[in-house]
Amino acid sequence: MTTKLAAEAKSYSEAVAAIDGSLQTMDLDYLDLMIIHSPRPWKAFHESDPYFEGNSEAWRALEEAYQAGKLRSIGLSNFEKADIDNILASSSVKPMVNQILAHISNTPTELIQYSEEKGMLVEAYSPVAHGELMKNQDVIHLAEKYGVSVPQLGIRYCLELGMLPLPKTANPAHMKNNADVDFSISEEDMAILKNMEQIQDYGEASRFPVYSGKQK
Repeated sequence: MTTKLAAEAKSYSEAVAAIDGSLQTMDLDYLDLMIIHSPRPWKAFHESDPYFEGNSEAWRALEEAYQAGKLRSIGLSNFEKADIDNILASSSVKPMVNQILAHISNTPTELIQYSEEKGMLVEAYSPVAHGELMKNQDVIHLAEKYGVSVPQLGIRYCLELGMLPLPKTANPAHMKNNADVDFSISEEDMAILKNMEQIQDYGEASRFPVYSGKQK
């Protein structure tokens, strides 16, 4: 079971309460993974304040819960290099995961490499760009070339880059289709996919702060 520490929890006491609250709500003794949802509260996502102190306090609460056996793994989400460095500067337990927006046409290579260098598994959420890749004719043609669906191509793309893709669906048939990615993308086609024009409009998802600006 994985859950997130709310982006607004930027103090030790708030984080402790949120961790214990999640365990109580789900009636569990421990969670497999908990991650800080964002380095900034959502309403301040594009502001200059990095919330370094608040993130360090939240991380301290996660560390203590990890050491107490309440959490089996702890990590980050939407954290960039400076945010990661802030956590590493005062941590006793290093982050195990960095969950970031990554998909065909939006591949933050430097952030992926940096996260991996620091020992983190990179989880790629929205590997189909909230469905926007389904509208891209170049992606559609490449999927047809491999005899797969666009979601399968998007998931395989993330796997080829060493990331763990996190497709979102409640449809059992789609889940089965998403898991059927036993094929490889050629180096030439990977280069094409990496260099596609970045999606600027995520449709309804654009109202969320993380989608309303370019990932660095």
